[in-house]
Formats: sequence, C-alpha cells, structure tokens
Amino acid sequence: VQLQASGGGLVQAGGSLGLSCAASGRPFSFSGMGWFRQAPGKEREFVAAINWSGRNTYYADSVKGRFTISRDNAKNTMYLQMNSLKPEDTADYYCAAASDTFLYTSMNDYKYWGQGTLVTVSS
Repeated sequence: VQLQASGGGLVQAGGSLGLSCAASGRPFSFSGMGWFRQAPGKEREFVAAINWSGRNTYYADSVKGRFTISRDNAKNTMYLQMNSLKPEDTADYYCAAASDTFLYTSMNDYKYWGQGTLVTVSS
C-alpha cells in the first residue's frame, strides 16, 4: 500500500484545515486507517483512527470534538478535518494503514505509512 498525505499548511489559531490521504495498492476498503502526528522534538502520537467501513472512529482526547476522521472507500481516500486549531496542533501529520480492517491507536499496529504533511498553527 502506498499512502500520500496532503493538505498541510499554515493557519491561524482558531482556523480550520483539511488533510487527505490517498491510498493505492492493497484494496483500501480492507484496511483500518489512522492519523498520527509528530511535533518538533517530540515523539509521534496518535490522533485519530477509523475502521474499514468508517462506522467506527476513535480520537485522542486532545483533538476530540475538534477533529473529524472520515473515509471514502470509492475514492481510496481518508480525510482529517481539523477545526478550532491550536498552536499545539502544530506537527507533521502522518497517515497509516493497518493490515486488517480494525482501527488501532498504537503505531505498532500499522504496517503502511505515508510521508508527513506539515501543519503549522500560528498564535
């Protein structure tokens, strides 16, 4: 599976930004998917995950109520809509695909990774 994340950029605090993750290779609908982020000098952390159908989602407490993960299996694409952005959301955002249909919160459960897309939130 090849994953291509896009949509990062510079936004002011309180603003919104949408990320996309386009997948190719292994049938997209067979994979649970997730978003992770890594701020400068910090470890990569879980942001959100979604199961194969999109019916089940899970969020880190830090983004719950502000971020929404979704997917369109017909387009082989996953999304992350980020609202009410804060400076502490500044990070490289990575999309990942699991080798089965479930959603996971641990990086170790994801087999495929895309490159990061940088999100910068100014105060």
